[in-house]
Amino acid sequence: MPLPKAELHLHIEGTLEPELAFELAARNGVELPYADTDELRKAYQFEDLQSFLNLYYELMAVLRTEQDFADLADAYLARAAAQGVRHAEIFFDPQAHIARGLTMGTVVEGLWRALGSSEQNHGVSTKLILCFLRDESADSALETLEAARPYLDRITGIGLDSAEVGHPPVKFREVYEAAAALGLRRVAHAGEEGPPAYITEALDVLGVERIDHGLRCMEDPELVERLVRERVPLTLCPLSNVRLRAVDVLADHPLPAMLDAGLLCTVNSDDPAYFGGYVADNYHAVRDALGLTREQMRELARNSFRASFLEDDEERRARYLAEVEAYEFG
Repeated sequence: MPLPKAELHLHIEGTLEPELAFELAARNGVELPYADTDELRKAYQFEDLQSFLNLYYELMAVLRTEQDFADLADAYLARAAAQGVRHAEIFFDPQAHIARGLTMGTVVEGLWRALGSSEQNHGVSTKLILCFLRDESADSALETLEAARPYLDRITGIGLDSAEVGHPPVKFREVYEAAAALGLRRVAHAGEEGPPAYITEALDVLGVERIDHGLRCMEDPELVERLVRERVPLTLCPLSNVRLRAVDVLADHPLPAMLDAGLLCTVNSDDPAYFGGYVADNYHAVRDALGLTREQMRELARNSFRASFLEDDEERRARYLAEVEAYEFG
């Protein structure tokens, strides 16, 4: 039985396995430029963030209907449950779908078909986080938030993802202020490819409550002190960092130093279909490559629930944390 954990950094579009991509392509009459799943899987080798994003957006073409999004989310939740996930806070990228002619409703209602019954079907509680694409305009982000208004009963928070360099957090000040006024929780990718200053800006300008990635905070000791003092969670994605060349090899990952510094680190899978592993695979990989102790593994799991947006259900959070404490490593 895997260690109980929450997953807080997961792009639902990044769970599209080659087999499901071909199944949905056939269902929707979409021609993929790959002969078969093996050829497509070979394309999942990336030089950097941009080469990954190019394929990521290309494959989204197979997602057309509510049922497609439901099938995508359900497949992820089944895999997540098998890897010990008890709670998942799931990102989605509506701008990428709206640009293809889909509606916000198709995406949200489709995802909700799976998320709404996830606890019953998979034993996984869920929350949904709408992400803005930072390489799109600030006006586009505001329009996207407006389009999401009818669905805010399904959406817990907002995030910021896609190509980081050259798109500082301040660009999205207005939409984050609008989201805060609507009572939405706020997270943002920062300090993956971008500098530590982007992390500071995300905290000070956007008012984020969690930093997605945040790897490069270690270059700024004062920032590390602040993150520790304010207990700002970081949603690290180790296998993603290696595949996108943020670190050369997993053995070089700063996770142990980050834990030693007192940072509230969590381990997540990011885009697992593309990066070679779901969340438990990430846990096992860092354990083996970095020599993490059982207590450090338990700390990561504990942190994942502490960093979750479960303030509306502290009883559930306490129950999940008790599962972590009671877990016996094999």
